Amino acid sequence: MSVHLILGGARSGKSSHAEQWVRQVSTQFQRGEVSRPLHYVATAIAFDDEMKTRIEHHRHSRGVGWVEHEAPLALAELLKRFQADDVVLVDCLTLWLNNVIFNHGDMARADDIHDAVNTLVDVLSASSAYLCLVSNEVGLGVVPMGQVSRLFVDHAGWMNQRIAAIADRVDFVAAGLPMRLKG
Repeated sequence: MSVHLILGGARSGKSSHAEQWVRQVSTQFQRGEVSRPLHYVATAIAFDDEMKTRIEHHRHSRGVGWVEHEAPLALAELLKRFQADDVVLVDCLTLWLNNVIFNHGDMARADDIHDAVNTLVDVLSASSAYLCLVSNEVGLGVVPMGQVSRLFVDHAGWMNQRIAAIADRVDFVAAGLPMRLKG
């Protein structure tokens, strides 16, 4: 198992850093063997034209050689399918968490969110794949006013802490510059 968590703010360069890192790892794994595909797991849902444009931009910037998977909600279930030597990039965990919260609608409860995060952390811990996970660091701003916004910020912070605790490596990206926090 190898878990690499990459944190950063919006437009910090965390996705580009993750893509570059995953390509490096894949090259190291291949050493004369048949090329293995890189797996990209998208958690975004294209609700509007702006989000569709963002998704296309990310897809174009990655280039060829990626097998794309979509997991806006069933992320843990998808990650169970990957095996040893699979190289997987998940972008991003905070979008997945947002989807989990809004899937419950007005009935979103902290216990439901905890359960989803606990299941994800258990799957990550048991995985034999190389996993690179992108997540937003949302705890650097002011405390949000709305209840759902606070629920999201609180759980995003707790989720990042839980995953960082089991991760082999954690990087923080600001202004396109990665800083190693762990590993």
